[in-house]
Amino acid sequence: MTWILITISVIASFNFLLMIGMVFLEKKKPQSIISWLTVLTFLPVIGFVLYVIFGSGLSFRTRKMIRDKAISEHDIISNIDGIQTLSQVRDNQLMKSDREIITLCYNSGCYPCPGNSVKIYNWGRDKLADLKRDIKNARYSINIEYYIFENDNTGKEIMDLLCKKASEGVDVKLIYDSIGSRHAPRRFFKKLEKAGGQVAEFFPPFMHFRMINLKLNYRNHRKIVVIDGMISYTGGINIRDDHMGKHKKLTPWRDTHIRIEGSGTYALQNIFLDDWRYCKKDNTPPMVYLENGYFPSPKICGDVNVQVVSSGPDSPVQKIKEVFVKLIASAKDNVYIQTPYFIPDDVFMSALRIAVKSGVDVRIMVPKIPDKKSVYHVTLSYLKEMVEMGVKVYLYNGFLHSKAIVIDSNKLSIGTCNTDNRSFGLNFEDTAILYSEELTKQYTLTFFHDMKKSQEVDLEYFNKKKWITKFSQAILRLLAALF
Repeated sequence: MTWILITISVIASFNFLLMIGMVFLEKKKPQSIISWLTVLTFLPVIGFVLYVIFGSGLSFRTRKMIRDKAISEHDIISNIDGIQTLSQVRDNQLMKSDREIITLCYNSGCYPCPGNSVKIYNWGRDKLADLKRDIKNARYSINIEYYIFENDNTGKEIMDLLCKKASEGVDVKLIYDSIGSRHAPRRFFKKLEKAGGQVAEFFPPFMHFRMINLKLNYRNHRKIVVIDGMISYTGGINIRDDHMGKHKKLTPWRDTHIRIEGSGTYALQNIFLDDWRYCKKDNTPPMVYLENGYFPSPKICGDVNVQVVSSGPDSPVQKIKEVFVKLIASAKDNVYIQTPYFIPDDVFMSALRIAVKSGVDVRIMVPKIPDKKSVYHVTLSYLKEMVEMGVKVYLYNGFLHSKAIVIDSNKLSIGTCNTDNRSFGLNFEDTAILYSEELTKQYTLTFFHDMKKSQEVDLEYFNKKKWITKFSQAILRLLAALF
C-alpha cells in the first residue's frame, strides 16, 4: 500500500509541476492546459512522456536564437532603392479600402509590396512544370525551403536540377524540415552539397537519430522558393509524388500554390534568410544581403499588391491568425475558406459567427477523403457547429490540401497555413495576402467550380453519424488543442 501511495504522490507531484510550468513559464492558453491535464490525469505516466515530447514549448535559448538571427523586413525593404513607402502604398486609391488590413500586417512586420505579377496553381503538376523552368533559368541564386522534400521521382527530379545549377556556379541553398522530410535519407541531400550547394536541416534530431527529436512537435511547414531575388513560390504543394496527384487513395489531390514575380518576393526571401541564419548560426550582417543581390532593384511586373505574413512558435503572437480574424471581420459580402483541417479556437469561431450574423455569406470547404482520421473527426465536430450557426459547409470529393481564404471581391490569402491550432501556434508558416480584384474573382470561380465537385452537408448529415463516431469526436475534441 505504501508503494502505491508513493507512486500516486510522485505522479501527482509531476502533474502539479507540469501545470505550474504550463501556466507560469510556458504561458499556455487555458484550452491547451485543459487538454494536457486531461491526458496527464487519465494517462499519468504515458501522458508525462507525451508532454515532454509534444507539449513542452520551445526552450528560451531556442526562441532567443531564432529572434536574434531574424532580419527586420522593414529594415531590409525600406533600404531598397525604388521601393514605395508605407504611406505611398496606403494612399494608393485602389488600396484605401484596405488600409486597416495593410496597417495590421505592417505592424506585424510585413511590408506592403506593390507591382507584382501573381500566378495561381490549382494542381501540383502545373506548379512543378513552372518551377523546373525557373530553376533551369536561374542565373545567380536559388533559395529553396520545404516541409516535405521527398526522395521519390518528384524529389529526385528537382534535386538533379538543383545539383546541376550548383555545379554551374549558381548559389543554391536548401532547407528541409527534419520531421516532414524524415523519409528522405541524408545522403539524398548530401548530393547537393557535393555539387557545391548548401543544405540545412530545420530542428535536427539529437545526435542525428531521427527517432530522438524533442522538437518534433514544432515543424517548419513553409514551402518557399526564391530565384534570383525576384521570382518566388509559396503555398500548399510540397516536393513529393502524392502532391502531384500520384496518391491512389487521396485522389484527386486539389491544392493551391502561387508564383510571385516582383517586389513581393522580398518578403519570402526575408523569411528564408531568417530560417537559414538560425539553422546555420549565420551572423552575416543584413546589409550584406542587399549588397550581394538577394534583394535586387524592384521592377513593375504587374498590378497586384502583396503582403506576406509569417508566424511561428518563437513568437507569443499568432500573427497569421490575427490577420485571418481581421480579414473575416472586414468582410462585407463573403468569406470562402478552403482548408484540409478545421480546428479553430474561440476567437476564430467568434469571428465567423459575427460575420454570419452580419449577413456575410460564409462557406467552408474541407476534403471528403481524410489523410489523418483523428484530426478529421475533430474537424467534423467543429463543422457541425458551423452548420448550426448558418455557415455553408462542403466536403470536396477527393483530398483538398488548399489553404485559401477569399474575402469579398478584392482580397485573397494563399499560403501554407491551415485553419487549425497547430498551424496557428506550433508550426512555422507563411501566407500571402493578395490585394487584387482580378485574382480574387479568378479564385472565387475556382471555389465555385470546386463546389460542384463537393457534397454540401447539413445537420442531418452529422446527426446520422453512429454513436461511436459521435463519442470519438467528443473525446478527441477535448484534445483539440494538442493537434
